[in-house]
Amino acid sequence: MTDPIVELAVDESFALPAAPDQVERAADSLRRNGFTAHIVDTAEDARTLVSELLPTDKTIFTATSETLRLSGLEETINSSGTFRSLRAEQSDWDLSARHDDVRVTRSAPEVVIGSVHAVTEDGKLVTASASGSQLAPYASGAARAVWVIGAQKVVPDLAAALHRIETYSYPKEDVRAQHAYGVRSTISKILINGRELVPGRGTVVLIREAIGF
Repeated sequence: MTDPIVELAVDESFALPAAPDQVERAADSLRRNGFTAHIVDTAEDARTLVSELLPTDKTIFTATSETLRLSGLEETINSSGTFRSLRAEQSDWDLSARHDDVRVTRSAPEVVIGSVHAVTEDGKLVTASASGSQLAPYASGAARAVWVIGAQKVVPDLAAALHRIETYSYPKEDVRAQHAYGVRSTISKILINGRELVPGRGTVVLIREAIGF
């Protein structure tokens, strides 16, 4: 008999897309902070753009992300054969037996692609994690990082970003983890990407519609 799914209270106000001017402010701030920032209308537009931006000759690690899954980017990168997917290359690995190899290769891929839980209007990317597996490549391990972010994740400031994580992203991820892994999630680590010092390293694709959590 499986344990019943625990559902925490969710602040659904954080599910609503930010206004167009908020998205524009976030993009402008990201550019001032050293990121490359694009704004697209739909998840399909994001999939098309990112597929054009990604290299086909370098290893790409897809961080676990509902945004990537729902946009189709996860399948495009890992299953199409067009890209050098790290997950595809490791599909026949015994991940438990090769834990150290997994940790090392996924901490420093040539390219990491994923999402975040909030982006502030002054250009900070905020990501919470249970394991921290995506945080190392997000911070500096990957030579290049691409983040795909729905407009509902745009918030005014860092305080709002942390509140969004606690009251929206975490409860949603907790339910997903129970269904996917049979365990509860937790907020173990939080990364704030406030500036990119290497030109061209960090690319943000903001979508005007809501996607992911």
